[in-house]
Parts: sequence; C-alpha cells; structure tokens
Amino acid sequence: MPELPEMETYKTLLGSLIGGQKITNVEIGREKSINVPVERFSMQVSNQAIKTISRRAKYLIFQLQNGKCLLLHLMLGGWMFFGKEEDRPNRTIQVKLSFGEQHLYFIGLRLGYLHLLSPEEVQKEFEKLGPEVLDPRFTLDAFHQIMQKRKGTIKTILINQEVLAGIGNGYSDEILWHAEIRPDKKRTDLDDQQLSRLYDSIQFIFKRGIEQGGYMENPLFKGDGKTGGYQFYVYDREGEACSRCNASIIKSEISSRKTYFCPNCQR
Repeated sequence: MPELPEMETYKTLLGSLIGGQKITNVEIGREKSINVPVERFSMQVSNQAIKTISRRAKYLIFQLQNGKCLLLHLMLGGWMFFGKEEDRPNRTIQVKLSFGEQHLYFIGLRLGYLHLLSPEEVQKEFEKLGPEVLDPRFTLDAFHQIMQKRKGTIKTILINQEVLAGIGNGYSDEILWHAEIRPDKKRTDLDDQQLSRLYDSIQFIFKRGIEQGGYMENPLFKGDGKTGGYQFYVYDREGEACSRCNASIIKSEISSRKTYFCPNCQR
C-alpha cells in the first residue's frame, strides 16, 4: 500500500503535470470506485481546472475550480499513470480523467477510491487522523507526549493512523530497523533515549523515502526516473544480510501483518 513518501511523490509530480490544467473528460470504469452517481460525478468534474493538489497522510486531495475536491486513497494495489492513450498500461482502468490528449489513469482501485466531496466533507474524513510526522509542529516533545499515552507493541502503534499519519507496514519496519528497535517490543519497555532515536528515524526514513521517490513498482509516466527509487533496508528482504551487522533478516507476523527485522541488531 502506498504510504506517505509515495503519495508525496505523486503530489509533487502531478502538480507539475496537471496543476492548473482543465479536466476535459471523465470516464468511470468501476462505479464502486466513486461515491456519487456517474452522471453527477462527470458533470461536476468535467471542465474543471485542478487548482491545487495536496496530501494528508496517505490521501491526495485534488481541489477543483468549482470548490469541490477529489479525495484519493489508493489503498492496497492502487496506482496511477499519466500519458497518452498509446502509452496506457495494459490494465483495467477504474477511473480516467482526461486533459486533452493526455490522461490520468487510476488503476487497481479495488479497495481504493476517488470520492467527490466538499472541503468540509474532506476535513471530516481527516478528523481522526494523527499528526503529520514531517510537519514542523511535530516536535520531539510532541512525539514523546503521544507515545507516553500508548501501550502495546511499537509497530502496532506506529501504523495506527489515529496516532501518527502516513506510516504503513513497509516504512514502519524501515523506521524500527534504523532506530535499532525490535518491532514486537512493548512501548512501555522503551526508554526516553530509544523514543528519541525512534523520532529521528521517522524523520530520516521518510525524508529519504521522498528524496528517492518512494517504493511504487510502476512509473507515473513514460520516462519517469523518480518514482520507485527507494531501496528497502529490511522490508521484504527475508533471508538477506542486514546491511548493518550481516545477520539474516527474518520475517514474522505482528497484528496480522508481515514484519521484517534483524534479530541481531534490533533490540
């Protein structure tokens, strides 16, 4: 599932590709991917310019000229492609937004969606989300205060979107590896020094993830050299050597999620 760095990469690239551009046509291949009748969706989205593209947690918000918003959550398996008809991937398209001869294809939206909402409805969707971990207001002190209120395993806390926004299964493993903390460790067993290290690792891994374009497998457009450049330290690397201590990375399960870590240098 795309996490904060992937959605931030999409936001930046799409801003340069379609920011200010008018949506000339709308095609819906799967009605369950949207939240209103197709006719209403098409009527309110067609001929609208994209004013801004912003991100909150794992969501993208496309603000339209008429004041409406398109709220995108890709969920598991969702991705996008921008280009001409002859360049489109050979995949089922759930939603297609056209910008003249170029098109934005939404693919793999089986669990994900593109909802037409008012700004107030968008904010309501975000009410329960935790803070943005790259927001300057998200300080070390703020992180300590949040963690002191939490119990349970540290990985489960990190991926809870009501605690911290944008961390998912993949980057939680990366963050905990960088902080040298086992993912199954209880929060109450972490001292202040470990929590401070964890905060620094969140900042480091997410900034690195954004700089390298996240881990999406598919490019956003033909010739895209940015998307998908992130190289994992531990996630999905079972049996490979840890780059820090050379021990074998192992896979376990925490809260029904595949979890990868080094049993030697994560304590």
